[in-house]
Amino acid sequence: MTGILIWTLVAIISTAIIWKGSGLLERASERLSIYYELPEIVQGAIVVAVGSSFPELSTTVISTLVHGEFELGVAAIVGSALFNIMVIPALCGLSSREQLHANRDLVYKEAQFYMIAVAVLTLTFSFAAIYHPVADDGGAIKGEMTRWLALMPIALYALYIFVQYQDTLDHEADVDKGDIRPGREWAMLALSLVVIVVGVEGLVRAAINFGDIFGTPSFLWGITVVAAGTSIPDAFVSVRAARDGRGVTSIANVLGSNTFDLLICIPIGVLIAGTAVINFSVAAPMMAVLTAATIVLFLMMRTQMILSRRESVALLVIYVAFLIWISVETFGVVDWVPSLPPA
Repeated sequence: MTGILIWTLVAIISTAIIWKGSGLLERASERLSIYYELPEIVQGAIVVAVGSSFPELSTTVISTLVHGEFELGVAAIVGSALFNIMVIPALCGLSSREQLHANRDLVYKEAQFYMIAVAVLTLTFSFAAIYHPVADDGGAIKGEMTRWLALMPIALYALYIFVQYQDTLDHEADVDKGDIRPGREWAMLALSLVVIVVGVEGLVRAAINFGDIFGTPSFLWGITVVAAGTSIPDAFVSVRAARDGRGVTSIANVLGSNTFDLLICIPIGVLIAGTAVINFSVAAPMMAVLTAATIVLFLMMRTQMILSRRESVALLVIYVAFLIWISVETFGVVDWVPSLPPA
């Protein structure tokens, strides 16, 4: 009982540290975007998204390099992507003073490119299982993801950066830079990243210890506790943007963050480790859930380019249903994903 209380406290304090670091990061990213005269959608999809996704990147690096838990890192990324695509837009829709508005660039460029990102990562996992199979006594389909395979999603993200760069060339900014000092803001950005790394380390340790205490796989805690904790920066950034009437930025941050998480964070773990074994029997259903969640959000945003409060509530209900399913699946109540490590 004492161990549970201690590690619960560690998880709460770590989440608070991540929240503090995220606040510093948000301010620095926003001011740098203004200084460099970036268009609104690029601010949300690249600058703010990459910055607020740093906890997820840290999770993959720390869990792989320090703790040898690559599966925990992947679970945290997938769980974070689900949290981002369902919970954050819902919170934005509910906290916005008016209905949350999207635009065609958001729906037809950001959302669809994110769908491509999901497809390419799934394809990468498939190639690992097909060309580098790993024997498993339990009958699970596993494959070794190599550094060469990891370069596939990274190459797609490079294309994404190029597309966003073209938007900056077409953008004409008319903003007041005021007293922004870029050197100071870059220093603040670096400090915020250090603070976030400290928080993520505590959260990863808490997840590993929760797994040991309850006799559950790290996968469960990665896809729930760590995922929610590392998604806090995205949540605060997007909700604040929604309250300020910047619906496009709030949703662009979510989609941009998920694109970065899938195409960069997971491959980085492989590049660090050299190779990593992917349990495709688990990865495929999880990517299917993520694809379905993305389609639901896309359809909701496409209806009159508005995310209504009723649709926001529906997203929250779907996410809660996912949490219930993954929990009962892990504890062996149902067996829809036979290769999911049981408790």
